[in-house]
Amino acid sequence: MNFLAHLFLSGDDTELLVGNFMGDFVRSRQDAEYTLGIQAGLKLHRHIDHFTDTHPVVRESVRLLQPLHRKYATVILDVFYDFLLTRNWALYTHKDLDAFIVHTYRTLEGYIDVMPPVLQQRLPHMITDDWLTRYGRWDGLSIAFSQMKHKASVPVHFDHVVENLQAQLEPLDERFQQFFPDLLSHVEEIRTQ
Repeated sequence: MNFLAHLFLSGDDTELLVGNFMGDFVRSRQDAEYTLGIQAGLKLHRHIDHFTDTHPVVRESVRLLQPLHRKYATVILDVFYDFLLTRNWALYTHKDLDAFIVHTYRTLEGYIDVMPPVLQQRLPHMITDDWLTRYGRWDGLSIAFSQMKHKASVPVHFDHVVENLQAQLEPLDERFQQFFPDLLSHVEEIRTQ
């Protein structure tokens, strides 16, 4: 899962949201440096990633992308899941997406001082370039994947990624809609423990 999905799955708990956002940038041995609420968010992030990576429907989707995108199929799918969440937003919440994004950016800005240095540098760019909205559009995905391609060790595996996702939209969307309710239930179980 990518940024939008992780943030959405945090619910209305501010520190859970902040920790969930920071999850890819904090090692578990560093968790104790943060408040209990942020620690819970860090742990939630790891649970979400593990559940997603091991879910059979997600694995099917990765296999659809692997012929063209090889080892990058998983990261491409993670980003594309934000697109699919945006596309299906009304199925999972009554919250207005634009209002959610604005509120989320404000919340994250309020915690920038406790974030790892890489996020302190990245968050302003994320907000300025409106990544959460951008990943919900084809042109935004194209920009994101172009940036990933420049950093990839095998850039050719990012060739034609948007075209491939467009061609595979229906099966990927169907699988997302099978998977995401399972993830919502899993996250709800974790949050009530």
